[in-house]
Amino acid sequence: MGAKSAQLKRPKVIRVVGLQVLVTLFVSGGCLLTGDTVLAYSSFFGGMVCFVPNLYFAWQVFMHQGAQAAKQIVKSFYRAEAVKFGLTAVLFALVFILVRPLNPISFFLTYAVVQVVHWLAPLVVKR
Repeated sequence: MGAKSAQLKRPKVIRVVGLQVLVTLFVSGGCLLTGDTVLAYSSFFGGMVCFVPNLYFAWQVFMHQGAQAAKQIVKSFYRAEAVKFGLTAVLFALVFILVRPLNPISFFLTYAVVQVVHWLAPLVVKR
């Protein structure tokens, strides 16, 4: 057994975030096809508020690998989760302050759908 066999595979979190981006584009594109641009960009921003913090989290947590980096992984996990929470709050605030007009139903529904994609990702993304 060489050094290669001792390494664990990295989780496929980029695929999960990529799936979230695709769902965001699909939903907002579908809304755009209705001809309602407010609906389309509201849903786009809803998806972004969900997947951007998840992308940051994945980038921070999975930059370290291996048993030697266990303490770094734990530290980065807690720090990334805190920043993810704060980033989500800031993005929500920015959207509601800066985006006028906004369709809040489309915004929150797309946010929820993209979040559900994250929860259901283990069923879709195989190791």
